[in-house]
Amino acid sequence: MKENESKTPGPPPFELALEDHGPRVHSWLVTRVGPDRADDVFQETMLSALKAWNRVEVGSVRAWLFAIARNRAVDDDRRFGRRPAPEGEIDSWPSAEVTERFEDPVWDRVRELPDKQRTAVTLRFRGDLTHREIGAVMETSEAAARRNVFEGLKRLRERIDDE
Repeated sequence: MKENESKTPGPPPFELALEDHGPRVHSWLVTRVGPDRADDVFQETMLSALKAWNRVEVGSVRAWLFAIARNRAVDDDRRFGRRPAPEGEIDSWPSAEVTERFEDPVWDRVRELPDKQRTAVTLRFRGDLTHREIGAVMETSEAAARRNVFEGLKRLRERIDDE
């Protein structure tokens, strides 16, 4: 390579992580906090990850991003409980086209599961994480993560069969 030729650098590592894992994290957040709050929680997640990007070393970037997302979702749930409910008409956001993808009676039932089971089931099926990664995100063992997924699915089957 000659001195005056410059090699175009690729995107920084965080941008690659965002491209690789961002859509899955966002999809999981939609099932966790709902389509109306997922964008804000996703932005908070990625901002937190970006701030810590050069200071931490992680084994699995994907599990680390999901752990941050889980923490931001818990924070949002706490904030959401203290927010006043809007009165009157509000704009339809997200659009009907976006929400149709997430209006599914099964996922409505998933949202009704106890917190650990809901988190484990959504991480498994929306986040496509392994049981080991779910355990890392939930700060528990792989066996406990596997059990939470199992119990959540068992409870879902019972509720759906009852209906």
